[in-house]
Amino acid sequence: MEWAKRLEWAGFTAGIVLALILWSNLHTANRTETAQLMAASSEDLETWAQPAANVKSDKSQSSSENNVIRTNAGPASNRGGESDNSLNSNPNSNPNSNRDSPHNTADKDDIPIRVYLTEQRRVETVPLEDYIRGVVAAEMPPSFHPAALEAQAMAARTYIMRRLLEHDRTNIPVQDADVTDTVTHQAYRSLEQMNRLRDENGQAWRKADEAARNTRGKIITYDGKPIEALYFSASNGYTENSENVFPFALPYLRSVTSPWDRPINLPGAAQTTQMPLKEFYEKLGIDAISASARLNNSPKMKVTGWTDGRRIKSLTVIDRTFTGQEFRERLGLRSTSFTWRVKDGTISFTTYGNGHGVGMSQWGAEGMAQDGHTAEQILKYYYKGTQITEVSKLVPSL
Repeated sequence: MEWAKRLEWAGFTAGIVLALILWSNLHTANRTETAQLMAASSEDLETWAQPAANVKSDKSQSSSENNVIRTNAGPASNRGGESDNSLNSNPNSNPNSNRDSPHNTADKDDIPIRVYLTEQRRVETVPLEDYIRGVVAAEMPPSFHPAALEAQAMAARTYIMRRLLEHDRTNIPVQDADVTDTVTHQAYRSLEQMNRLRDENGQAWRKADEAARNTRGKIITYDGKPIEALYFSASNGYTENSENVFPFALPYLRSVTSPWDRPINLPGAAQTTQMPLKEFYEKLGIDAISASARLNNSPKMKVTGWTDGRRIKSLTVIDRTFTGQEFRERLGLRSTSFTWRVKDGTISFTTYGNGHGVGMSQWGAEGMAQDGHTAEQILKYYYKGTQITEVSKLVPSL
């Protein structure tokens, strides 16, 4: 009887142990299944997110097709020049990403300017105010008065904003650029060049930076629109009406006196260029042998018209008539204000001033600044009837 009780107790104990084993196995299986489901969910999330990392930019493919290297310099600060890193390239920042237009931005300081660097054959994209700093450093000597540099900054900003607003693509050699770094548009120092300037001549860099920052966001307007902000190096004492040089007449590009350009010690005030008569005839497309035979080696030249800016509007050479601008371009003269002299088979030209003569004279701006005029006064003198406006008012039009 006692033996039977022991056997019954052993069976009961074995049953409990077996039940515990079965429960443990079932619980482990459920945990494994749950872990597998969680792992599967994680893989699904990774698969969903992965395609975004593989999207390729159509713009980068386009740049490759044009054999142009495109770089993007991200702004380190909303205010150009406040950060020591403001000129460093940021490969993680692309101001043109996720936009229908590369200029569609609400922040006037972040408007990207795509500059074609002619010698390097690549496009450098920089924020507007960094671009202005590079133009000021390239267009004016650092020795110039701050007011002259600020006038240059506003003229440069106006010039590029007008191009953007009018979608002006003239003289651009590649598809994805807004402007070049040459005087065809505006001279410009690249980020690399500006970094070098900052290291080698900190004062020159600071003056260009201050000119951009002190005029930040300001442009020149006429009737609420950016003007054609033309400028040149030095005048003969007068600026020129636009229609005497270019195929358009603009009310704010009128001839004005510019006495600050007149001092003889100014660079470009007067320069003499000479060439053999044979070369002179060739550049004008005149038969040199025939001309020499008829005129005994001395060209018959006569001015037939003058501009309001005291420049040569037209002249005749033998039986050919040229505009002053055409004559200047063919001979490579610095301006259409010149005199000439022939001696011993050579013709010499003395030119006064340097450049086309329309708009602001850069040396005139320097003279006005030295006389105590502000940047705004300088601009309103050379660009008649204009106002200074914040570029932010025009950004929605881009």
